[in-house]
Amino acid sequence: MKKIAIIGGGASGLVSAIFAKNDNNEVIILEKRNNCGKKILVTGNGRCNYWNEDQNLVHYNSSNMEILEKIYTENNRSECLNFFSKLGIIPYIKNGYYYPMSREASTIKNLLLEEVNKLNIKVVNDFNVTKIDKKNSMFIINDKLVFDKVVVATGSYAYYNDTFSFNGYEIAKYFGHNVIKPLPALVQLLSKEKVFKNCSGVRCDVTVSLYSNNKLLKEEIGEILLADYGISGICVFNLSSIASRLLDDRKNVNVVINFVPWYKQDNFFNWLIEHEKVVNDMCVDNFLMGFLNSKLVKVILSLVNIDKEKKWCDLSNFEKEKIANKLQYFNLEIIGTKDFKDAQVCSGGVCLTNINPYSMESNLIKNLYFIGEVLDVDGDCGGYNLSFAFISGMLAGKSVGNND
Repeated sequence: MKKIAIIGGGASGLVSAIFAKNDNNEVIILEKRNNCGKKILVTGNGRCNYWNEDQNLVHYNSSNMEILEKIYTENNRSECLNFFSKLGIIPYIKNGYYYPMSREASTIKNLLLEEVNKLNIKVVNDFNVTKIDKKNSMFIINDKLVFDKVVVATGSYAYYNDTFSFNGYEIAKYFGHNVIKPLPALVQLLSKEKVFKNCSGVRCDVTVSLYSNNKLLKEEIGEILLADYGISGICVFNLSSIASRLLDDRKNVNVVINFVPWYKQDNFFNWLIEHEKVVNDMCVDNFLMGFLNSKLVKVILSLVNIDKEKKWCDLSNFEKEKIANKLQYFNLEIIGTKDFKDAQVCSGGVCLTNINPYSMESNLIKNLYFIGEVLDVDGDCGGYNLSFAFISGMLAGKSVGNND
C-alpha cells in the first residue's frame, strides 16, 4: 500500500487529499497548525468567495502564463465545480462571485473536512515539518516518517508571515527547484507623501491606474480606502502584485486616482464650468461637497492651496483647472506595500517551469508535487486564488492516487 503525505491542510491540501484517497493507499495530512482550513475561514470576509463566473486568465499573475493556461483549462474548472456540487455546496452567486448559500466560510471548511473523515484520511495537527529527504525512491520526513509520494501544500508567507520557518519554498529549493522571490500581494500600497492623513478611513468609488515610467500597466474600478499610510481596497489589492514586483526591481511606481469616475470625458474642468452658474455664490468647499466626501474636499483644496471659504465665482480658471486635474488625475507615488502578515496571498513562488501542468508533479523529483499558494501564481480578489488552489489540488490528488 502506497503512503502519501500532504504537507499542509489548507484549501489545496484538503482537496488534494480527497482526490488522492483510494483503497490502495494511505493518505496523511501533516498540518502545522492546530486544525486544518483556518485560512479558508477568513476568505471573502468570512463568507468564502470560492469561485468566480469570469475565469479569464487576465485575473492571474505568473511568470509563466502559458503553463498556467495548461493547468487552468475549461475541463479542469468544470470538474472542480462539479466536485463542490457533489460535496453538497449550493452556490450563492452575486455579481459573478460564488459563495456558499449559507454565506459562511465554515461551510466550505466543514464539508471538506467531513469528506476527509469519511474517506478515513488521517490528519496530524500541530506537526511541523523541519526536514525532508529522499533516499532511493522514498521520502523521509523529520528523519522518521517514510512516504512513497509527497504533496507540498504549505501555502505562502502571506497572512501567517512564516518567513523564518521551514516551508514549501525551502523544500522546493532543497530539491533544486527555482523559487521566484515571494512578495506581498493583495495588499495595501504605501505612498511617499502621507497626503491622506487627514481623511484616513474615507471610502469612495474611483478608477485607479498603475503606472511605471509613464506606462499604464493596469487599471481597476472600485472602492478605495484612503489611509494615513497610503491606499487600500479591492481595486488597490488587484494592482499590488504588479506593484510589488516593480518595487522589488527598484522601478518607479505611481498610481493615478480618478475621484470622479462617473464623468466619462477627459477634462473635468468642462463639467465644473457647466455647473458653476448654479453655484457661483457658494463657497468652494460647499460646491465640491455636493459630490465628494467632505474630508477629501479639505485635503484636495489644501493640496491645490485654495481657501475653502473662497467663493467659486472668485476663482480664476487656472484655480478651477487645478481642482479639476487633482480630482481626475490625482498622482500618488508608491514606495512600498504592507508586510506579508497584511497580505492575502504572495506574488512569486515555485516556478511553473519546474512543474508538470497536467499532474502538478515536479519535473525534477519524481513523486514530489507542489500545489496552491506555494506556486508562482496569484490572482485578483474575487475567488481566483481559491479557484487555483482547488484545481491544482485536484490535479495533484488524481495523479498521486494512481497506482503507478
